[in-house]
Amino acid sequence: MDDLRSVMDASGSERAALFGSSEAGLMAMLFAATYPDRASALILHAGFPRALRDDEFPHGWLAAEKADEWFAGIAQAWTEGRSGAGGPRPAASDTEAVKESFTRMMRLSASPGAATALARMAVMADVRDILPSIRCPTLVLVREGDENAPASRYLADHIRGAKYVELPGDEHCFWVESAADQDVILDEIEEFLTGVRRPPAADRVLATVLFTDLARSTERASELGDERWTELLERHRALVRRHLARYNGREIDNAGDGFFALFDGPARAIRCAGELVRSTRELQLELRAGLHTGECEVSSHGVTGIAVHAGARVAAMAEPGEVLVTSTVRDLVVGSGIDFRDRGVASLKGIPGEWRLFAVELSQLPGDEL
Repeated sequence: MDDLRSVMDASGSERAALFGSSEAGLMAMLFAATYPDRASALILHAGFPRALRDDEFPHGWLAAEKADEWFAGIAQAWTEGRSGAGGPRPAASDTEAVKESFTRMMRLSASPGAATALARMAVMADVRDILPSIRCPTLVLVREGDENAPASRYLADHIRGAKYVELPGDEHCFWVESAADQDVILDEIEEFLTGVRRPPAADRVLATVLFTDLARSTERASELGDERWTELLERHRALVRRHLARYNGREIDNAGDGFFALFDGPARAIRCAGELVRSTRELQLELRAGLHTGECEVSSHGVTGIAVHAGARVAAMAEPGEVLVTSTVRDLVVGSGIDFRDRGVASLKGIPGEWRLFAVELSQLPGDEL
């Protein structure tokens, strides 16, 4: 609290809105109660008044009898340099970049002994008695699946006038979430502090959407086993990203073994898809792709619109090793040297009308032309 007050004094900040996530909420709550004239608002993200769970306080996230075991896990994780106890949950830290970043933070920020001491202080603290003393406007945010959700609800019930917002998901560490998920939290904070929720900035653009996925991936995963399949999947993802960069494609999302990308030109999108089919075969995998060109709504929350749904439906109808496009895409690349085979008329689930589809003649598709 002294550090926070000193920084506010040095920067000339008479009053500030305080944001505390998880154990940082303990200090934020204590500051708001101790210096009510310096706190204009209090925002608690995944906060708790007490960590230990027992008969007296059943809302805590750590069983009292497991505390010593948890402290030992902190020390071991810091000693070994791995994101274990106290780090992001495996579901959120599934990328090597997050794991490496968290490990680097551990090594640079504290020794194993200091980390354990700080963890013990946070876990053993109990600020329940000061909650009625908090008078500033308070917002309590938490993901519905967070283990701190019961304690966060307790905070909202015991801080006078607090607003409680439960968000979908289960991530505890907001800093490893996607930009879209972080924006949901920021939108709530902005509305709470200003009284106005800024509408998401959206642009409607004409773009070509590309969807890809691997055919018979479940069978291949069973044949190879988890470790070899994961390694092969990482090689495939790196290959896709390399070709997207080469053809000026923008990765929008990826899930499992599939990708969703955006292009500003249909010819480049087709050539990129063709390269992906060819190069994926070198990994002894079969990729299928679908493309459509149309208006998309691009905002901070992602890319949406009928064109996106159409592209996804077309990809689902493609055969293994095939690049399937709508007549819109075919018509836009007339004269580009790209040939097609008519695949007939189809209905796309959930999208009105009938759609004529065409398969790209990959054997005649130039591979090096951008």
